[in-house]
Amino acid sequence: MSSTDVRKETEDSGPSGYAAARLRLLSEGAQSGPPRRSALSELTDDWLSGLFTAGAEGMRGVSLVAVGGYGRGELSPRSDLDLLLLHDGSDSGAVAALADRIWYPVWDLGLALDHSVRTPVQARKTAGEDLKVQLGLLDARHLAGDLGLTAGLRTAVLADWRNQAPKRLPELQELCAERAERQGELQYLLEPDLKEARGGLRDATALRAVAASWLADAPREGLDDARRRLLDVRDALHLATGRATDRLALQEQDQVAAELGLLDADTLLRQVYEAARVVSYASDVTWREVGRVLRSRAVRPRLRAMLGGGKPVAERSPLAEGVVEMDGEVVLARAARPERDPVLPLRAAAAAAQAGLPLSLHAVRRMAAHARPLPAPWPAEAREQLVTLLGSGAPTIDVWEALEAEGLITRLLPDWERVRCRPQRNAVHIWTVDRHLIETAVRASEFTRRVHRPDLLLVAALLHDIGKGWPGDHSVAGEIIAKDVAARIGFDREDVAVLATLVRHHLLLIDTATRRDLEDPETVRSVAEAVGTQSTLELLHALTEADALATGPAAWSSWRGSLVTDLVKRVAAVLAGDDLAEPEAAAPTAEQERLAIEAVATGSPVLSLRAQTEPPTGEEPSGDPEPLGVELLIAVPDQPGVLPAVAGVLAMHRLTVRTAELTALDLPDGVEGSVLLLNWRVAAEYGSLPQAARLRADLVRALDGSLDIAGRLAERDAAYPRRRGVVAPPPRVTVAPAASRLATVIEVRAQDAPGLLFRIGQALEDAGVRMRSAHVSTLGSNAVDAFYVTTGTGAPLPGDEAAAVTRKLEETLRG
Repeated sequence: MSSTDVRKETEDSGPSGYAAARLRLLSEGAQSGPPRRSALSELTDDWLSGLFTAGAEGMRGVSLVAVGGYGRGELSPRSDLDLLLLHDGSDSGAVAALADRIWYPVWDLGLALDHSVRTPVQARKTAGEDLKVQLGLLDARHLAGDLGLTAGLRTAVLADWRNQAPKRLPELQELCAERAERQGELQYLLEPDLKEARGGLRDATALRAVAASWLADAPREGLDDARRRLLDVRDALHLATGRATDRLALQEQDQVAAELGLLDADTLLRQVYEAARVVSYASDVTWREVGRVLRSRAVRPRLRAMLGGGKPVAERSPLAEGVVEMDGEVVLARAARPERDPVLPLRAAAAAAQAGLPLSLHAVRRMAAHARPLPAPWPAEAREQLVTLLGSGAPTIDVWEALEAEGLITRLLPDWERVRCRPQRNAVHIWTVDRHLIETAVRASEFTRRVHRPDLLLVAALLHDIGKGWPGDHSVAGEIIAKDVAARIGFDREDVAVLATLVRHHLLLIDTATRRDLEDPETVRSVAEAVGTQSTLELLHALTEADALATGPAAWSSWRGSLVTDLVKRVAAVLAGDDLAEPEAAAPTAEQERLAIEAVATGSPVLSLRAQTEPPTGEEPSGDPEPLGVELLIAVPDQPGVLPAVAGVLAMHRLTVRTAELTALDLPDGVEGSVLLLNWRVAAEYGSLPQAARLRADLVRALDGSLDIAGRLAERDAAYPRRRGVVAPPPRVTVAPAASRLATVIEVRAQDAPGLLFRIGQALEDAGVRMRSAHVSTLGSNAVDAFYVTTGTGAPLPGDEAAAVTRKLEETLRG
């Protein structure tokens, strides 16, 4: 259906014809993107012009003006109509009646309307007081009536904006910064607001306003395409939801992707992120230029007076070969020749990051256009400059993004393309894959004094997740890529092997420390075999912490750090030649021993419940103590059903288990009996913690069978309505191969939920296996647990029995 046909149908049928024509236009699959937005704007223009003409017969000095997004001719399916009824003030009563004749038909069709009735003087006064009104008027477009009145307002508003730019632009920048702080960065959010988040449509509109001021202009390359992509996604979102929403919620992403003809939701997010990155970078460059111009204007009169009216010459301070600082930016020296100096981009980037200064847009574009590719392998200087850049801390991020914006990163590291703007659908991760890698390098830069080879640490940080752009296990794929990249960068064979090991095993320490029994010598030996040398272990320890810190708040804590440190010490002992065949059991603390003796003496569980804020043993406190949760310590005479009983009682009392350890405790000489020690960290879902005496009483009842935990939990679940949410992946239960010679290790990965640990413990109890130890951790919304189980005689489970237990446990959790 052409726009001419649409207009004809509207003219023939009036308001009802507009509604029908609008519906037909929006349901046509062949027309989308800018053509549809333009056609919808033209259709709406004709209809509103008809309403105005019919109501304004005989009237003079009045016009209908589209402002904001409608003024730009960018109507999305559920966009508001931003309208201004402009008049000369000669007949307010007639203007009010005309407004009713226009506004009411719009409301009758259920369309959102943002309207105002003003004289030109009132419009300019309001714009001077309200920045948002002024921004809307910058896009004013005449629809009907007195063209001269509209043109006069447009000219006056633009003149006001340009005259007041030195005052209004800082106000606009502050408004953008506040919005970014509130909404986050579009290029990293899993459920972004396409309009309000940083790098979204509001920022694109702000860049248009800056350009209209004639004070500065945004980098144009790619900006229009990025803005068009965000508008296309918003159109598809409106059609998919039937609502005027700008938030790209998880549950709508597949449908929006299909509407746009994209492969899947990840492809959609990646395109959104790429567009947002262009807008964000253009904003950074533009606001930096605005600041430079305003500073220059402020000091120019004084300089002219001092220099006798001559034009001041900008000072240039050398930073590196071919690189200088000028006016707060890093630029190329006059003698620099990018076409003859392939290392120049890395040298300039390293110098900028070391100085904490931005790379100028002109310098980056000149290097992108003229710099020769680096030979393979890279010369030593190029490798050293890359390491310097990566080790510069937080300034690395902005410099890296400047190189990325002009395609220099993928020219230096072609494998980067697969991780660029790649989303991570994991609540623990707060960054895209590429930004996470840079954040990890920034974190690793803090640990370069802890290792003998900081260069290997920083490059490993940059590459550790590079395999996420490939199918399969990203650590396995990453190892292959890391070998190739490291060799191309110019590392020797031994260093390439170390980097490949670090990438392959970058999750080894954290996974083992939180999911394995460190008292089992096989656990420590397996890590030692994978790592190989003391120096590699040192690097892996630092990389593990940097990776976790760069992931997000849920990925690291003092508790996790202490577990990793403990594992590293044990592995270091093995690599040094110490024999762990007969390890000494960890000595219980005085409190653990007291509780164990009391449990044996009374024949019943004993517990203590206390807030835990102090740093783990062996760490020096720094600043305010980190809240680690509430420590729950329980000693129970060894008997069946301890894990489900404790987990069930905690679930009943609405205590969430963050971490959990269950081990058999060696008692002092002369004390007979066997005691299980449970050292757990818990948190109240809401409200205050229950009293320890009440927990103990319920635990006694749970162990003797007089408390129906399953029934109580079922009743509580039935009392609450089911809430719609993100569909979690199904639980997975596996046997970890060769994890221990003393027990069978069953791993459970599932969506965390109240009572989950109780269900797991009950299922293992029903399977008739004996619990040797348990290691439970919660990462965001994911539970990652490991259970060391044996037969009744204390031997590992036979293969078929282990398979049956895991299968049954997985069926239980799926049900």
